[in-house]
Amino acid sequence: MRAVDLVIVICWVVFWIYWFVTAATAKPGQGRWSRYAGIRVVVIVVLAFLVRALGFRSHPIKNDPVLTGVGLALFFIGLAIAVWARLYIGRNWGTPMSRKDEPELVTTGPYRRVRHPIYTGLILAMLGTALATNLFWLIAVAVFGTFFIYSATREEAYLAGEFPDAYPAYKRSTKMLIPFIF
Repeated sequence: MRAVDLVIVICWVVFWIYWFVTAATAKPGQGRWSRYAGIRVVVIVVLAFLVRALGFRSHPIKNDPVLTGVGLALFFIGLAIAVWARLYIGRNWGTPMSRKDEPELVTTGPYRRVRHPIYTGLILAMLGTALATNLFWLIAVAVFGTFFIYSATREEAYLAGEFPDAYPAYKRSTKMLIPFIF
């Protein structure tokens, strides 16, 4: 295993440990989707590591230092954005499409420009992983990116109902995932 691969694996493991530990501080959720959220996340993470271990490990990208460097930069920037957004959303955080008891609309920090910065950060970190380690990971980027866009759309419909006065204005002043673009 290359040193770059090891760094990325260790950082993902530390990130997910942080994510699960801080999930314990989140507000309770409503409905079945929220109750089984932890199980879904664990299954996704385990599947991602199995795919890495069994399938794509034997086909690394050519050792291109520029591509590796760009990938590492995107990876670290993505993780930083996701953690920053998680800190700002605080107890209102939940798994995709979850509904919280007594929700609050967070519009500060990374939420000032992007409505779903955690998704943005995770997609960016996965893209960085693909560029730095193995281009087959672009499949995971496409699958998770599609899932995150679907989740964001569903969450926005829910938030528009919960905050009928504030959310439409917030939505007009921000982008879904990419500042100033989308």
